[in-house]
Amino acid sequence: QVQLVESGGGLVQPGGSLRLSCAASGRTLSRYGMGWFRQAPGKEREFVGGISSTGFTTYSSDFVKGRFTVSKDNAKNTVYLQMNSLGPEDTARYICAGASNWRASKINEYVYWGQGTQVTVSS
Repeated sequence: QVQLVESGGGLVQPGGSLRLSCAASGRTLSRYGMGWFRQAPGKEREFVGGISSTGFTTYSSDFVKGRFTVSKDNAKNTVYLQMNSLGPEDTARYICAGASNWRASKINEYVYWGQGTQVTVSS
Protein backbone atom coordinates (compact mmCIF):
# COMPACT_ATOMS: atom_id res chain seq x y z
CA GLN A 1 0.00 0.00 0.00
CA VAL A 2 3.05 2.28 0.05
CA GLN A 3 2.79 4.93 -2.62
CA LEU A 4 4.87 8.00 -3.42
CA VAL A 5 3.42 10.69 -5.65
CA GLU A 6 5.53 13.63 -6.81
CA SER A 7 4.16 16.97 -7.93
CA GLY A 8 5.31 20.51 -8.63
CA GLY A 9 7.38 19.96 -11.74
CA GLY A 10 7.09 22.05 -14.85
CA LEU A 11 8.78 24.65 -17.00
CA VAL A 12 10.85 27.32 -15.29
CA GLN A 13 13.12 30.13 -16.51
CA PRO A 14 16.87 29.95 -15.88
CA GLY A 15 17.64 31.42 -12.47
CA GLY A 16 14.16 30.65 -11.24
CA SER A 17 12.94 28.47 -8.41
CA LEU A 18 10.71 25.45 -8.07
CA ARG A 19 9.38 23.47 -5.14
CA LEU A 20 8.65 19.79 -5.58
CA SER A 21 6.43 17.77 -3.28
CA CYS A 22 6.28 14.06 -2.56
CA ALA A 23 3.15 12.83 -0.83
CA ALA A 24 3.58 9.49 0.91
CA SER A 25 0.86 7.03 1.78
CA GLY A 26 1.12 3.72 3.57
CA ARG A 27 4.00 4.85 5.78
CA THR A 28 4.81 7.73 8.11
CA LEU A 29 7.73 10.03 7.39
CA SER A 30 8.46 10.27 11.10
CA ARG A 31 9.75 6.69 10.96
CA TYR A 32 11.63 6.40 7.65
CA GLY A 33 14.19 8.26 5.59
CA MET A 34 13.35 9.77 2.21
CA GLY A 35 15.49 10.69 -0.75
CA TRP A 36 15.36 12.70 -3.96
CA PHE A 37 16.97 11.48 -7.17
CA ARG A 38 16.98 12.83 -10.68
CA GLN A 39 17.53 11.35 -14.12
CA ALA A 40 18.22 13.28 -17.30
CA PRO A 41 17.80 11.81 -20.79
CA GLY A 42 20.72 9.54 -21.63
CA LYS A 43 22.15 9.70 -18.12
CA GLU A 44 22.03 7.48 -15.07
CA ARG A 45 19.91 8.29 -12.08
CA GLU A 46 21.77 10.38 -9.52
CA PHE A 47 21.24 11.18 -5.87
CA VAL A 48 20.26 14.75 -5.07
CA GLY A 49 19.59 14.74 -1.35
CA GLY A 50 17.71 13.04 1.43
CA ILE A 51 16.22 13.52 4.85
CA SER A 52 16.24 11.02 7.69
CA SER A 53 13.30 10.14 9.89
CA THR A 54 14.68 12.58 12.48
CA GLY A 55 15.11 15.42 10.00
CA PHE A 56 18.85 15.16 9.33
CA THR A 57 19.59 16.10 5.71
CA THR A 58 22.25 14.77 3.36
CA TYR A 59 23.18 16.29 0.00
CA SER A 60 25.24 15.34 -2.99
CA SER A 61 28.36 17.48 -3.31
CA ASP A 62 26.82 18.88 -6.49
CA PHE A 63 23.73 20.13 -4.65
CA VAL A 64 24.80 22.21 -1.69
CA LYS A 65 22.42 23.68 0.82
CA GLY A 66 21.15 27.03 -0.39
CA ARG A 67 20.41 25.97 -3.94
CA PHE A 68 18.74 22.62 -3.25
CA THR A 69 17.06 22.03 0.09
CA VAL A 70 15.23 18.94 1.32
CA SER A 71 12.61 19.29 4.02
CA LYS A 72 9.51 17.52 5.24
CA ASP A 73 6.25 18.01 7.05
CA ASN A 74 5.46 14.97 9.17
CA ALA A 75 1.93 16.17 9.85
CA LYS A 76 1.21 16.22 6.12
CA ASN A 77 3.35 13.14 5.43
CA THR A 78 5.05 15.07 2.65
CA VAL A 79 8.68 15.64 1.72
CA TYR A 80 9.82 18.65 -0.32
CA LEU A 81 12.67 19.63 -2.59
CA GLN A 82 13.22 23.38 -2.89
CA MET A 83 15.32 24.26 -5.93
CA ASN A 84 16.78 27.72 -6.48
CA SER A 85 19.02 29.28 -9.14
CA LEU A 86 17.99 26.65 -11.64
CA GLY A 87 19.87 26.20 -14.89
CA PRO A 88 19.35 24.11 -18.02
CA GLU A 89 21.65 21.45 -16.56
CA ASP A 90 19.01 20.82 -13.89
CA THR A 91 16.52 19.61 -16.46
CA ALA A 92 15.56 16.06 -15.48
CA ARG A 93 12.88 13.86 -14.07
CA TYR A 94 12.95 14.20 -10.29
CA ILE A 95 12.06 11.06 -8.38
CA CYS A 96 11.07 10.58 -4.76
CA ALA A 97 12.26 7.47 -2.94
CA GLY A 98 11.54 5.84 0.41
CA ALA A 99 14.17 4.07 2.49
CA SER A 100 13.77 0.80 4.35
CA ASN A 101 15.18 2.42 7.48
CA TRP A 102 15.64 5.82 9.12
CA ARG A 103 18.70 6.83 7.07
CA ALA A 104 18.87 9.03 3.99
CA SER A 105 22.39 8.78 2.57
CA LYS A 106 23.30 8.18 -1.05
CA ILE A 107 24.15 4.52 -0.41
CA ASN A 108 21.13 3.89 1.76
CA GLU A 109 18.68 1.18 0.75
CA TYR A 110 15.70 2.70 -1.01
CA VAL A 111 12.86 0.29 -1.60
CA TYR A 112 9.97 2.52 -2.67
CA TRP A 113 9.99 4.75 -5.73
CA GLY A 114 7.66 7.29 -7.22
CA GLN A 115 7.07 7.85 -10.92
CA GLY A 116 8.83 11.21 -10.87
CA THR A 117 7.94 14.70 -12.01
CA GLN A 118 9.53 16.46 -14.96
CA VAL A 119 11.49 19.67 -14.45
CA THR A 120 12.50 21.64 -17.52
CA VAL A 121 14.65 24.77 -17.28
CA SER A 122 14.72 26.92 -20.39
CA SER A 123 14.15 30.48 -21.53
